[in-house]
Amino acid sequence: MTVDLVLASASPARLTTLRSAGVEPEVIVSDVDERAVIAAAEEGLGATLAADDVALLLARAKCEAVASDTDADALVLGCDSVLEFEDATFGKPADAAEAIDRWRQMRGRSGSLHTGHWLVDGREESTGATFGVVASTVVHFADLTDAEIEAYVGTGEPLHVAGAFTIDGLGGPFVRRIEGDHHNVVGLSLPVLREMLGEVGVTFDQLRD
Repeated sequence: MTVDLVLASASPARLTTLRSAGVEPEVIVSDVDERAVIAAAEEGLGATLAADDVALLLARAKCEAVASDTDADALVLGCDSVLEFEDATFGKPADAAEAIDRWRQMRGRSGSLHTGHWLVDGREESTGATFGVVASTVVHFADLTDAEIEAYVGTGEPLHVAGAFTIDGLGGPFVRRIEGDHHNVVGLSLPVLREMLGEVGVTFDQLRD
């Protein structure tokens, strides 16, 4: 029996990742205010959230917001990615100047890309499950020149992605190697999704039409 999947993310890379694996999800984007969600959580905790906790918190907020607004007989998946670099948490840069500054810090060094995955079982015959998993991949960056950084940021791509880089786009030449799941750096770990599906009694092939 085919199981429908709703992707609670605006990311083209996540959609492409799923499509490449034979899955055609319905895309519904939440209106979650990421900064407000983080601020509220940190105020309640009385401390700064770790990078992996930020990724899971935002994935959950987006997933549950979409799940509460749709009556689709489907599983709902939310994802969010952040880069942890020397105890700092990097989401999307605010502007080109910030992206350039980040790359000047990151070049020739390494960081951990954390992707939070949150799944809500919204099927009519639902398990009622709502849970999340964080996947982490170490990313080793090339030692870019100032000119390379400025040219890359000038493309506009780094302004739209966590950590100000991609591995599957224009930023690919600037990632020397990774330790972990390649798809996780793109924004959605297929092995993690498979394991999460198993928790609600669904196999990956059931997502394929």
